[in-house]
This record gives sequence, structure tokens and C-alpha cells, in this order.
Amino acid sequence: MFGNNRNQLRQIFFDCWQLKQSGQPADTMQQTILHIIDLHPQYHALLNNKNSLEKDFPVENGETNPFLHMSMHIALHEQLSTNRPSGINTIYRTLCHQYGSAHDAEHQMMECLGESIWQAQRNHTLPDENAYIHCLTKLIRNI
Repeated sequence: MFGNNRNQLRQIFFDCWQLKQSGQPADTMQQTILHIIDLHPQYHALLNNKNSLEKDFPVENGETNPFLHMSMHIALHEQLSTNRPSGINTIYRTLCHQYGSAHDAEHQMMECLGESIWQAQRNHTLPDENAYIHCLTKLIRNI
């Protein structure tokens, strides 16, 4: 989103949340972040607690990293705004209809996004857009 320093990235969520709490205006990117935060009320208490800035969320303990989760939503929104990889908008619209909401569709798509990122990191390559689109396409039910 804006760099690769974990705490700096997390601070953006805290800053946006503080803007909302204080009633201050938000720019376009901040509005996107606030929209994602609004869709996740289970994270609001976390954003009210500055001590969570440095908290770890170990998968082995069954924890979901809320900052990663919300960042993946934002990544999807950025992909959709540019239709990159090509065809993602069509898949997204189909999945929104199939799952009944944009939020539920995004949660399904995030599985493919996570896999794509993991494979790229594992292989020390850029994400494979074709494999990513293929994974997304497999989410569509044949009706």
C-alpha cells in the first residue's frame, strides 16, 4: 500500500480511524480505508488501542491478522479500479452476484490473492497474473 514497514502501514489504519472519530474530512484513499474498516466492526476496538500497533497475530494460534485482512481488501479495490489483472472486474461482478454481496465476494477472492502472493514470495518472482485469474475463475459456480 504505502511501503513495507509494518508499523507504518498499520499506522495508516489508526490515522484513518482517528480522522473518522474526530469528524475530520478524509481524502480518497482514506475514504477507501475507512470503508473497509466500517465493514469490519470486529476490528474497531483494536483501532482504539494504540498498543495493538505492534501486536503479532500468529496463525498457529488461530489468529487472523486484521491489518493484513483489511490490506487485502484494499489491494482488491486497487485491482478493481484498474481492472488489473485484466478481467478481474468481470469475475468480481459475477462473484458479487453469486455470493450476494461485494464483501463476501472479496473474502473469497482474498484466498486467491493470498495464494498468489505466497507463491510469488516462495518463488522469488512477481505474482503470476494468469494463475491468479485462473484461481478466481474457479470460484465461479457453473449455474
